[in-house]
Amino acid sequence: MKTYAKRFYIFRNPEVQQEIASLNPITDHQRMVYLMTAYDFPFDMVRALELALFHTYASPSISILLQKTGEFVKRGQKRYDDTGILIAQFMQAGYDSELGKRAIEQMNKIHGNYRIANEDYLLVLSTFVFYPINWMEINGWRKLSEAEKLALFIFFKEVAQRMNLTDIPEDFEALKYFAERYEQKYFRYAESNKVIADATIKIVENWFPSFLRFAVKPVFVALITEKLRESFGYKKPSKLFSEMLQMSFQIRKYFLKYITFKKYPTEISNTYYRTYPKHEFTIETLGPAYLNQTKRK
Repeated sequence: MKTYAKRFYIFRNPEVQQEIASLNPITDHQRMVYLMTAYDFPFDMVRALELALFHTYASPSISILLQKTGEFVKRGQKRYDDTGILIAQFMQAGYDSELGKRAIEQMNKIHGNYRIANEDYLLVLSTFVFYPINWMEINGWRKLSEAEKLALFIFFKEVAQRMNLTDIPEDFEALKYFAERYEQKYFRYAESNKVIADATIKIVENWFPSFLRFAVKPVFVALITEKLRESFGYKKPSKLFSEMLQMSFQIRKYFLKYITFKKYPTEISNTYYRTYPKHEFTIETLGPAYLNQTKRK
């Protein structure tokens, strides 16, 4: 596959968007997702998927299970890194590549140790489609094209099938309808929601110097909906704080139209993981240690 280099080490290469525009989302969605993830939106895609997972904690059936495993509270950074690596693996390599297949197989192995409702899986699927779209619409340096939106949907629908999900919605509208019905039925405040949300925020706080950590929670709270805030027991941040946050994103948009400080391409191999600073992991060793996974060489 063709690779791209930045112009003068800092400027975006327009050939990336030109290739994306030339692709068919039905037949080329894996390549389109790779180009979006590795070149155009490496930072934004990660932030969007972080919020997507955060969104799912508003469902007590999901948060109770996550609380029972103890992974978020006791080994939060590892849980974060393991999840991020597995998802990045099949988004970068493709779900039908050897690495992609192994990543999905490992996710299935991990999830197979728990009783998880099919509709809970489908909620996660919906967030992985809609959060990147909505994030780019509001905060990204450009919006996703209709072809890119369709590529995301088809991509994650194919992943869902390989995770053995059933009753997968056939199109955007059906998926949106499912998500809305699910939220109306299940989203409500529960102590487990707050425990997992707080633990996630704690993970991010630890990425920053102590004098900056106070701002992490308000940023999370400002970026989620009122329904989610109610489900976590969070208070809405001040109007001034929210406006300043949005202003910072608007300023960021302008510069990122032309320049990028992320590696070209941004991939697992050149991404820093706090749990694995020297990349001392294999796909089969990712996940809770107590599951006694077999290490694959």
